[in-house]
Amino acid sequence: MSKSCVCIISGGMDSALAAKMAEVEGYEIIALHFNYGQRTQQKELKCFRKIADSVKAIESYEIDIPFFEQLGASALTDKTIDIPTGGVEEGVPVTYVPFRNGIFLSIAAAVAEKHGAEALFIGVVEEDSSGYPDCRDAYIRKMQEAINLGTKDETHLEIKMPLVALKKSEIVQKSLALSVPLESTWSCYKEEELACGVCDSCRLRLNGFKEAGVKDPIPYI
Repeated sequence: MSKSCVCIISGGMDSALAAKMAEVEGYEIIALHFNYGQRTQQKELKCFRKIADSVKAIESYEIDIPFFEQLGASALTDKTIDIPTGGVEEGVPVTYVPFRNGIFLSIAAAVAEKHGAEALFIGVVEEDSSGYPDCRDAYIRKMQEAINLGTKDETHLEIKMPLVALKKSEIVQKSLALSVPLESTWSCYKEEELACGVCDSCRLRLNGFKEAGVKDPIPYI
């Protein structure tokens, strides 16, 4: 009997690897992507579609969440707030989108319950992330508990975070080992044609490739 999971896939390197690891574990993939008014929305959507194809997703969902743009409060969704390019910020960065992963996981749980999926995969990274509070291992575990309390008795979802304790260089190495199409992933917060190379996400990605001793296949300004 086949088993299925919902994979939240942003179009970035981390979620692409998480989805590939789900495929390796023998899951049939239900791919899930969110358009929430982020600056690089169109590029991320194109990358999501390529990644979903690469893991042979049996179903794909592209969910629009327009209220994040209305809410603002993040440099990713409010164009009046500049994307920082000066290196790592102290505390929670302005690119944090309020409770984004909580909302994503709630929607993913609804999709999983519809399909009778056994697991959700999310590519959160705690140690080497941008300092987002909704990427913490302890938080995701509590969300799993809440989701299982708030769904049907026969629904038993496990939220899997296979990357949560990895460094970015380890993510690069594991992606290469599993033939993840890194050229079809995007991390830049600012640009959709050529990655800026100076936003926090680009810096983390480039440093990961540098430490892994390989060249990043995506184009940079």
